[in-house]
Amino acid sequence: MKNLFFASLILFAFSSIAEAQQLKSPEGKFVMEFSLQNDGTPTYNLKYKNKEVVKTSKLGLELKDDKKSLLNDFTVVDTKTSTFDETWKPVWGEVDQIRNHYNELAVTLNQKGTDRQIVIRFRLFDDGLGFRYEFPAQKNLTYFTIKEERSQFAMTGDHTAFWIPGDYDTQEYDYTKSKLSEIRGLSEKAYTANVSQKNFSPTGVQTSLMLKTNDGIYINLHEAALINYSCMHLNLDDKNMTFTSWLTPDAKGDKGYMQAPSHSPWRTIMVSDDAREILASKMTYNLNDPSKIENTSWIKPVKYIGVWWEMITGKSSWSYTNDYPTVQLGVTDFAKAKPNGTHGANNANVKKYIDFAAANGFDAVLVEGWNEGWEDWFGHSKDYVFDFLTPYPDFDVKGLHEYAKSKGVKIIMHHETSGSVRNYERHMDAAYKFMNDNGYDAVKSGYVGDILPRGENHYSQWIVNHYQYAIEKAADYKIMVNAHEAVRPTGIARTYPNLIGNEAARGTEYQAFGGSKPNHVTVLPFTRLIGGPMDYTPGIFEMDISKMNPENTSHVNSTIANQLALYVTMYSPLQMAADTPENYNRFPDAFQFIKDVAVDWSESKYIEAEPGDFITVARKAKGTSNWFVGNVNGETPRTSNIDFSFLEKGKKYTATIYADAKDAHYKTNPQAYTIKKIAVTNKSKLSQLSAPGGGYAISIIETK
Repeated sequence: MKNLFFASLILFAFSSIAEAQQLKSPEGKFVMEFSLQNDGTPTYNLKYKNKEVVKTSKLGLELKDDKKSLLNDFTVVDTKTSTFDETWKPVWGEVDQIRNHYNELAVTLNQKGTDRQIVIRFRLFDDGLGFRYEFPAQKNLTYFTIKEERSQFAMTGDHTAFWIPGDYDTQEYDYTKSKLSEIRGLSEKAYTANVSQKNFSPTGVQTSLMLKTNDGIYINLHEAALINYSCMHLNLDDKNMTFTSWLTPDAKGDKGYMQAPSHSPWRTIMVSDDAREILASKMTYNLNDPSKIENTSWIKPVKYIGVWWEMITGKSSWSYTNDYPTVQLGVTDFAKAKPNGTHGANNANVKKYIDFAAANGFDAVLVEGWNEGWEDWFGHSKDYVFDFLTPYPDFDVKGLHEYAKSKGVKIIMHHETSGSVRNYERHMDAAYKFMNDNGYDAVKSGYVGDILPRGENHYSQWIVNHYQYAIEKAADYKIMVNAHEAVRPTGIARTYPNLIGNEAARGTEYQAFGGSKPNHVTVLPFTRLIGGPMDYTPGIFEMDISKMNPENTSHVNSTIANQLALYVTMYSPLQMAADTPENYNRFPDAFQFIKDVAVDWSESKYIEAEPGDFITVARKAKGTSNWFVGNVNGETPRTSNIDFSFLEKGKKYTATIYADAKDAHYKTNPQAYTIKKIAVTNKSKLSQLSAPGGGYAISIIETK
């Protein structure tokens, strides 16, 4: 790895540091200009290929209980420029090496009348801009409370947006496609009915926000390295088409408690005239610190199945009993309780999943509902707190561990915190040690429900710090974390690569809760996945949920070919085959792709992409010459045209194509697929039908 970092003033010449400062990206695609307005308000603007993409936008922070905020009356006292160029190797990822190349401008500002200083640091890459606020150690600014961050993103027109409403407690929405000017009207009704926090503006949206201009420029707004700070939403002034940052408040309404020296997360703006470049960008990771885990040999990508979908659909239950056997909160007497006969995490059922995993080459089995307390939480007390140690009578921890070990399979732990994070922190050491003692090296954690203490939000500074604490504590015990209902990721997996997955969006489970839009998976890679991988839990083969549970009439809005493609298009080092063994046994030829597809990659090629419409990706399995291709399609049928020029010259391959049948449709004929084998080289081309809500998947194996 080459690491070249050197201060440089040869890129820029300044006639006066009070005048506008320009910063160019390494290849010159971007130009960012910083300046102070007449009243000393910091501003910036951004151009891409000589075209303005962010108009002059204000910067600063409003402080609480302070006579003067960090908004204006600034003078420039220093500027520093530098360039940075390195190549680093991720522990896991879409590629096996990442170039981190940017030019930087750090502007030190002094505020008149207070003698307080802040630094605004800009990093300009060839795929976009990152900037953050820094607060050096100083006499007149040590402890302060943020009332609101006032970073602006002034758009140049009424762009098309793919957005979900602002909400301090959930990201689990279908995306809406609309003009910026339409957000208010479209969101007000849903905002009143569904958004959990009513003190957020109905023109508020969440990041990562994907935009497209009328002249074909793609813009993505997000944040990177969210640590010890509140999660950022964006509030839209729809008269001026300007977004302003809007931080998640805590129970008191405060947005952040700061102590200098410190800094904010990075605010990110990715821009391209090619949608594929947005998907391929690694800027979010590059704005995070290198790994703080020195020995990462225990962190390994995982392909798993689980006792999960049968509970999500209602076929079985998390609870051992429907009774309420609690004598005192957390103290149960199951000897007096009658089992309900539907408990999924029982020894015989878990062994069935272990056998299936072993027979089909899976690494692990997730088991939810293994520990006492679910009947309390679901049935009577939303304040119930788990201890993460005590199994139900029909779940033999040691016996199942030994059985799984004998089959070469591991079990993934499940910790549902029920939102009681202080309780989880009190039990965390004991819970992680319990995992070490019983052979668990990965945990799926959940934060369903209101955060306790009451009044806290899922994305305020306080709870963001808890999520970070859980990741770092898990690293001490060499445990990988897959956090559900937690804050959306912002590239922190570079610094703590034991964070191998998150939910933080509308996942497959919603297909059993009434369904998701058939184009949902063509939007998520442009939005949610910008910050890191998602535990989306693909691989559903039975779309009619009533066949799992007659009382559930939901329908999975996808074809089988689409479900296979998700293993390539929805990147994650943690991939689940989410359906039940019985449903996979009905379609063994299609299931073969899930068995074959890799979970770690050395190269990734984005072949086709348009947010909301289609995505086609090719990836090379790490350590092999094998490639896998995935295509997911929206609601309009189309023909996908790709060539295989990414294959190595002079070699021959066998491509197995899993595709929609001619009459396939996500609603009326989702299980119609075809499988064919063809010989391909790097000169081959393919035209392939993708049905509504469909797609295709291809495994490409070198012919020896």
